[in-house]
Amino acid sequence: MEQTKCEKCGSSNIGQGTLDGYAAMQSKNTLLGSGIIADICTDCGEILSMRVKEPKKFKNKK
Repeated sequence: MEQTKCEKCGSSNIGQGTLDGYAAMQSKNTLLGSGIIADICTDCGEILSMRVKEPKKFKNKK
């Protein structure tokens, strides 16, 4: 869930950024990985949340 207000400074100016390449989240079960999306306060720089772009890559295989 995306936050609409920064808990640190109270700003509602929230942007998004991505971590890709070497910063990608790697699965423990496979060699697959996914980029990361971060919600960021554009006033104080606080990272409010982070999530992977492709969560299906992290499902346990049975």
